[in-house]
Amino acid sequence: MMHSSLLTSEQAQRLRLAFDDDRDAETFFLRLERYGPELLDSLRAVYLERADGLMERLLEIMLHAYHTRPADLRRLDEARLLSPDWLQSPRMVGYVAYADRFAGTLRGVQEHVDYLDALGVTYLHLMPLLRPREGQNDGGYAVADYRSVRPDLGTMDDLSALARDLRGRGISLVLDLVLNHVAREHEWAQKARAGEDQYRDYFHLFADRGLPDAYETTLPEVFPDFAPGNFTWDPELGEGHAGEGGTGGWVWTTFNTYQWDLNWGNPDVLAEFVDIILNLANRGVEVFRLDAIAFMWKRLGTDSQNQPEVHHLTRALRAAARIVAPAVAFKAEAIVGPGDLIHYLGTGTHHGRVSDMAYHNSLMVQLWSSLASRDTRLMEEALRAFPPKPTNTTWGMYVRCHDDIGWAISDTDAARVGISGPGHRHFLSDFYSGEFPGSFARGLVFQFNPATGDRRISGSAASLAGLETALEGGNEALTRLAVQRLLLLHTVILGFGGVPLLYMGDELALTNDNHYADTPEHAADNRWVHRPRMDWALAQEVQDHPDTPAGQVNAGLRWRIAVRKTLPYLHASIESRVVSSPDPRVLMLRRDHPLGVLLEVYNFSEERVVLPAYVLRGHLGEDAHDALSRSAFHLTRPTVTLDPYRALWLTAAEVNA
Repeated sequence: MMHSSLLTSEQAQRLRLAFDDDRDAETFFLRLERYGPELLDSLRAVYLERADGLMERLLEIMLHAYHTRPADLRRLDEARLLSPDWLQSPRMVGYVAYADRFAGTLRGVQEHVDYLDALGVTYLHLMPLLRPREGQNDGGYAVADYRSVRPDLGTMDDLSALARDLRGRGISLVLDLVLNHVAREHEWAQKARAGEDQYRDYFHLFADRGLPDAYETTLPEVFPDFAPGNFTWDPELGEGHAGEGGTGGWVWTTFNTYQWDLNWGNPDVLAEFVDIILNLANRGVEVFRLDAIAFMWKRLGTDSQNQPEVHHLTRALRAAARIVAPAVAFKAEAIVGPGDLIHYLGTGTHHGRVSDMAYHNSLMVQLWSSLASRDTRLMEEALRAFPPKPTNTTWGMYVRCHDDIGWAISDTDAARVGISGPGHRHFLSDFYSGEFPGSFARGLVFQFNPATGDRRISGSAASLAGLETALEGGNEALTRLAVQRLLLLHTVILGFGGVPLLYMGDELALTNDNHYADTPEHAADNRWVHRPRMDWALAQEVQDHPDTPAGQVNAGLRWRIAVRKTLPYLHASIESRVVSSPDPRVLMLRRDHPLGVLLEVYNFSEERVVLPAYVLRGHLGEDAHDALSRSAFHLTRPTVTLDPYRALWLTAAEVNA
């Protein structure tokens, strides 16, 4: 019997007639019973009296997608329902790449699946590949069509074939889904400009500056250098009633003038995206990276980020996906503070029911902060500030990504360790742009905001960690330290508990692409300095010459990935917990697994650090085993010495007996 608040008996009977197979019907109804109430509750919270009508529409969309879901994906659905923690497994290792810069086309990516498989990858995030607007498109995040692929990359059939090949190797395909905005050239925006009332209501449009000016008083600027403000005048925008367009109006454009923010207050927008998600899921997409999710709901008098409706909308999208394609997971791209971030994984009635995964941006920022300062106390405070996440969710951790690094350092955290938040952010910008005396880094300042003094940083992991400077100077000692820094940073993300995300080229220690500006559409955006093309010759060379810097990084990463996959302690249902370190240069994390304790120890300095052995003994007993070096530690001795940038993954010796 169906949930009484969801379907009447007549509706249930009508729905059952849509099935030829009783087993299919039973499966659909069971999922609807499980996830339908969540879907309807969130629809009612956002859309009030319009929710029931919207639910009827969504049932039709879900039925069609369910009937057209391929058999192999249906099998994956059943497998994932039996292993709901698949995304939390220590075997999950991610790789993030632009398809064109990795291999030219989707078919090219398919030709290199062996490379990814050998590296240990089980999760492949291909950066925006749905058809964007021509010319400037914010790296592909200005989508003109969610139902076609960039023509230079291939076709939707190529995408399906790639997903099928990856799935056969146990690799999940991850795609970006831009939720906050579409390109000005998208069909919806074109119809809005033509004056069609239905599509005008897909966007936030204004006849004059009255409301935009009121909103602007509390809105931040995302790209103050090249896209100041949050609203754009469009001379082609009509006033409504098709055929009367062209008088002009203001459009909400948070990111760039050519990216029109969507009006999620309109239930038609949600229905469109349920259809888009299910269509892509039936093409084989297993994880959706929900881009710019924090900006979806607008509210006057606020910064229009992290509004409660965002979490209801995400829960509704997730519930609809679970009914049709429970193999699918959501990852929130919410680069916000810990207090806001936890809501994207779910709190209260949303606990564990919003996104399955979220980026741990703070960990990335703190890694680079500790590397520059040789001091982990701020990282300790920042990690302690995180509320516990739902046990069925996971973090996505990364050393670098396609974006710049914004110094999200909390003034409160900084004050607790006796430093100035603004002062430390200034130091980090100086250090990683190479302006600070003695800096090893080679980065570029991105989006300097003179009003706040904020300076974000672009640069590849290898260049920021000092490899570019060391290689240019021909200094073997500095080169060795740069390699050790890169391996340390990656060891932390591999051991933190979640899905470690390797950014394309970092496994080869690729340095900055200092010719990025030779491409005219990239010249104004120095983030392209860390978006190089894959060096396949180097990928072969590191196999033949593992003693080179790139070879050492590659071999070190492969070993760490292999070790990670053998350690059940790294299951993401368990959190890494900071434990006090007697030396500020050393970070210590403890993971309490049913098999025992895993203690992670990281030296963030180029100096040898001597720790009193009792600090480790208190967690592990008298004898310990390091999984990374496969060596024994006798903690009855007075001290333990950590070499520069050394990492230890320690368990009690009896566990490994």
